[in-house]
Amino acid sequence: MSETGFWTHPLVETAGYFSVVVLCLIVSMVIFEIVTKYKNWEEIKKGNMAVAMATGGKIFGVTNIFRFSIEQHNTLPEMLGWGLYGFTLLIFAYVLFEFLTPKFKVDQEIENDNRSVGFISLTISVGLSFVIGASIS
Repeated sequence: MSETGFWTHPLVETAGYFSVVVLCLIVSMVIFEIVTKYKNWEEIKKGNMAVAMATGGKIFGVTNIFRFSIEQHNTLPEMLGWGLYGFTLLIFAYVLFEFLTPKFKVDQEIENDNRSVGFISLTISVGLSFVIGASIS
């Protein structure tokens, strides 16, 4: 098998995409940890379901955007670029959610285990990931 053939083999491509997306997911979770006022993993460890739902929505949202990016792009750099762009839009949506709810602070409500706000956060992340993903060209 030639060197080019090795890198284009479906098993190698899948491992490559998987590795890159897992790395991007880790980086995105670190960024979300910085953006939110609470500590995601500490709150989840304490049993905070609102944080778990919001974090789960973010994980699903990021991976779903990358799923669309993998489907639409033939090279790893293109997939990575569009996936990161989609992730940036997801961060923007999170900030917008906080801005559009002036009657309460989203981060504070989620930290206080307000599951209604956690669920809406999950739904926004999941729902917008489909919109963002579908628009990736």
